[in-house]
Amino acid sequence: MVEKKKVILHNQNRKPDNILRKELEIKKQCEDLEKALPRFMNGFFAYLRGNVLPMTRLAYLRDILFFCNYLIKETDLVSAASPKELRESDFDRIQAVDVNLFLDYCRSYKIEKGDTIHIYENDQRSLSRKKSSLSVLFKHLYREGYVSRNITDAFNPIRVPKPGEREIKTLQDDEVMKMLDAVVTGQHLTPKEKEYWEKTKYRDKAILLLFLTYGLRISELQQLNVSSFHFGRDEFIIYRKRGKESVMPLNRTVRKAVLEYIELERPEEDMLEPEHKDALFISLQKRRMTERQIREMVKKYTSIGLETIRSAGYSPHKLRATAATSLIGRGNSIYDVQELLDHENVTTTQLYAAHRKNARRDLVRSFEWGEDMLDMDHKDDNK
Repeated sequence: MVEKKKVILHNQNRKPDNILRKELEIKKQCEDLEKALPRFMNGFFAYLRGNVLPMTRLAYLRDILFFCNYLIKETDLVSAASPKELRESDFDRIQAVDVNLFLDYCRSYKIEKGDTIHIYENDQRSLSRKKSSLSVLFKHLYREGYVSRNITDAFNPIRVPKPGEREIKTLQDDEVMKMLDAVVTGQHLTPKEKEYWEKTKYRDKAILLLFLTYGLRISELQQLNVSSFHFGRDEFIIYRKRGKESVMPLNRTVRKAVLEYIELERPEEDMLEPEHKDALFISLQKRRMTERQIREMVKKYTSIGLETIRSAGYSPHKLRATAATSLIGRGNSIYDVQELLDHENVTTTQLYAAHRKNARRDLVRSFEWGEDMLDMDHKDDNK
């Protein structure tokens, strides 16, 4: 068995080690997928490296490997035993109808693992992304001369809801207050949950306030370090998509919550492994919290605000939406909110403005001051 080599990071970059490790981890996953795919796609891999975000590159490669395995296991289109053995001629024989059948297969399929059958369901958005992955691949193969036809125009359209058609789920102000009350007092938690709460209440409050105040993405919050915070300047640093560094101002509430957590609850550095010494949010296992752990914690507290079961609680992204609608509802400029949330296009931010506008309309419609009493025509008739 080949011994796994230890990786030592020599960081000459301004970025913290954990941010670079995260980028290297994504890069390694992409490289592993590329090794499992045909060699003739190397030009396509280079195209992805130079033109799409790392997470998009990873998603495309996963979709394409899944498609290759589908060709081998579910069709008689190819004779290869593994994706690595597929040739240009195999892809040149593929027609649009074959891709359309694949997309239909992806709607619902099953995979047997031992004595268990796993059933996978994909919504329109997931199908659209798979179609996009294959469209980018086949267009590139056509440009490079590996296939003789551009079949992408005949791919079946997949309608996904337009941004304005999707319901934007957020917490209302009273639901936010119920949620924050639960994290402060421990009310509405089960006895088992309360045991954990006693050890993590300051941490959990700081996490919720960061989500609600700044509309952070879960990856941005998960990668925060103690060294990210400069309390003398009342600011902290986060790393956005594409590794962009952003300086965020601290308000009093968040400053107090983070300092309380660091001073009263966070383990001392000598109790942590070197890789986790600078991590801001630490799990009970004394490691940097994972995105999954953060997601489950948020679902727990939002379910209390919503007065629903734990599994129906909201994701961190819904707290991002809550921050957006709350900021806009309080009269802040849509362009300022766009910058705070790092939306590439202001039309994304406008969706939250429209949502808030509808909420105000519904509020006013349900708040009538006695129509009969104020009906002047009706009063004149009674004279």
